[in-house]
Amino acid sequence: MKTNSLDFDARALREKILDLAMRGKLVKQDPNDEPASVLLEKIKAEKAELVKEKKIKKSKPLPEITDDEKTFDIPESWEWVRLGDIGEIFAGGDKPKTFSKTKDKYHTIPIYSNGVENKGLYGFTNKARVYNPAITLSARGTIGHVEYRKKPYLPIIRLISFVPYNEEYLNCIFYFLQSEKLIEKGDGSSIPQLTVPKLKPKLIPFPPLSEQSRIAAKIAQLFALLRKVESSTQQYAELQTLLKSKVLDLAMRGKLVEQDPHDEPASVLLEKIKAEKEQLIKEKKIKRSKPLPPISDEEKPFEIPDSWEWVRLGEVGIITSGGTPKTKEEKYWEKGDIPWITPAAMSSQDNKILFDNYQIKYINKEGLEHSSAKLISKNSLVVSSRAPIGYVNIVPFDYTTNQGCKSITIFDKQINKEYIYYAIKYAKPQMYKRASGTTFKEISGSKFEQVVVPLPPVKEQLSIARILDYIFNTSRKDN
Repeated sequence: MKTNSLDFDARALREKILDLAMRGKLVKQDPNDEPASVLLEKIKAEKAELVKEKKIKKSKPLPEITDDEKTFDIPESWEWVRLGDIGEIFAGGDKPKTFSKTKDKYHTIPIYSNGVENKGLYGFTNKARVYNPAITLSARGTIGHVEYRKKPYLPIIRLISFVPYNEEYLNCIFYFLQSEKLIEKGDGSSIPQLTVPKLKPKLIPFPPLSEQSRIAAKIAQLFALLRKVESSTQQYAELQTLLKSKVLDLAMRGKLVEQDPHDEPASVLLEKIKAEKEQLIKEKKIKRSKPLPPISDEEKPFEIPDSWEWVRLGEVGIITSGGTPKTKEEKYWEKGDIPWITPAAMSSQDNKILFDNYQIKYINKEGLEHSSAKLISKNSLVVSSRAPIGYVNIVPFDYTTNQGCKSITIFDKQINKEYIYYAIKYAKPQMYKRASGTTFKEISGSKFEQVVVPLPPVKEQLSIARILDYIFNTSRKDN
């Protein structure tokens, strides 16, 4: 479910704008425009002159364009061209022996490599390789990332440069090269890479020069509008996050709904829970656990209403850790029908309710019996305890987990599991404080059960959960 009314796919919109532009459908054609065929003849003449002046080397002719290569129709005044016929294409070289990471009086020419960060700026040198306005494309990692370079620069490894024979048509080509329809993900099995031999014969629609200017101006205008919408969307999302955080904080402090003096206080509920827990121990349904330490004043971060109580998670439910059957033993996984939840499965869903989906793996009864994994009853809450800490979901089916999760099964049905869900979300910073580890933080079962949360009276729990559901607008699934 989308929770943001400003949600939109900016990438898809950009691609649609570029697609319309390349098909000649973004701006109107003008019958008075000089056709692209005339421009191509001028480019050929300029290229020949550059070869004659030995400013560029004569290149091997590219193959003739076939009808099968033309993937869509273009206006009659346009032409299909190969990228290598309208500009030089070459890869960057090695890093220069002398360069500076920052600009100084001796090193003023920028060095560019591939990448999006800082537009690929690597450092500065004292000699350029490209002096004319050009386009660069990242050839590895951020494949196809395009930048317009107006000033002299030195390209180095994993960067491909396109230098036009006439810079008048560079703006339009710059936009066209941003299209996913023109730039593939690259060659190579282990590490894909964009290559010069693949780019040179690349087919590109080529409009008349006057129309190119109109197209470039229109794309620039539309992309600027998209950026404004993206900025507004980001600001809206930040406000939503701030709102949720503030409302959750008010809820946990007892300031979201009014207290009703007629509500049975949480202390009575805790006594019922203790009695229920003793009965479960007596019936040997659970084992007697080590008493939890009293909650100190230092652990109480703020004042709560008189009818509320501070509790440890281990006081309101059974805490269960997970386990993993041997992965090499197929017999533990064959025809599995027990959902086996991991933090990775939880991260794929930003919902209060964890839905059974393809991300969840399954083990069978034999796998459950031959591991430390335990069957956990439905409507329990699962919390990721590492990599990272703090994903939390209510699980509407019986399940088990790996070691990266802790679960809490509520003792008393009067306790609202939706309220506990939000209380655990609020306690995420506390869980990190109680966690240990150097490579990655992890909270153990014993530390998880000591996490402190505020517990309101039963009716107030329900009211708080309903308001938070409305604010967070989380996806729900009837059980």
